[in-house]
Amino acid sequence: MQITPLGDTALVLELGDVIDESTHRRVQAAWQSLRVAPLPAVVELVPSYTSVAVFYDPVQAVQAGAPESGVVEWLGERLRERLKNPPKGEKVASRTVEVPVCYGGEFGPDLGLVAKQAKLSPEEVIKRHAKPEYLVYLIGFAPGFPYLGGLPKELATPRHAKPRMNVPPGSVGIAGNQTGIYPLGTPGGWNLIGRTPLPLFTPRADPPVLLRAGDRVKFRAISPEEFAKQEAAR
Repeated sequence: MQITPLGDTALVLELGDVIDESTHRRVQAAWQSLRVAPLPAVVELVPSYTSVAVFYDPVQAVQAGAPESGVVEWLGERLRERLKNPPKGEKVASRTVEVPVCYGGEFGPDLGLVAKQAKLSPEEVIKRHAKPEYLVYLIGFAPGFPYLGGLPKELATPRHAKPRMNVPPGSVGIAGNQTGIYPLGTPGGWNLIGRTPLPLFTPRADPPVLLRAGDRVKFRAISPEEFAKQEAAR
C-alpha cells in the first residue's frame, strides 16, 4: 500500500495497479475499516477502482494532536495502523440483482454499432452481454450509476467522441471494456444497447440507490411488451 498526498486536504491510499476482483476486495476492506470507525479529522472517504481517497480537515487534525508542519505524516501513520488492525464491523453481504433489459430498437440505438465493432450479429451481442454475472466495482458519475466489470472482451467498444445531450433513464451502455446503467436522464457518451424498466435511483427510498459496490448484476433480455408492463407497474 502506498499513501500519497492529493492536494492539501486529502491522501490517496493506493491498493493496487490493476482493475480486478482482488484489488476491488482490498479497496472495499480498507474503505469499510475507515468508515466503521472514522479517524480524527477525516471528513470523507471516496473508494475507486484501485484506491481510496481520504479527505481530511487540517485544523481538526492539529486539534487532535498533529504537528502543524506534519499533518500528512501524522495522518498517514494512523491510516497504516488502522488498516493493520481493522475494527470489527458487520460485513456487507454481496447480492446478486437481476436486471431486465429490452435490447435494441428504440431502447438500444447503438446495438448495431457494437455488433459491427465485434463482427457479430445483434442477436449474438445480446446473448453474450446477458450471459456473464457482472461485478459492481463502484457507484459514481450520477447517483446510482454502476460501473460493471466482466464484459466479454469482444464486446468492448470505444465511447462516442461526441456524447448525447440526454440519455434516457435505465439505458444500458458499453464504454471500452465496461458496461453500465444510466439511472437518470443525463448527458453521456456510452454506446446504448438496451434499457431497463428497473429504477436504479429513487430519491425517497432508503437507501435511494438500488446497487452498491460488491454486488453482482445479471442481465435478462425481455421483450418491448414486458418492458412496457414492468414500467407501468412502477
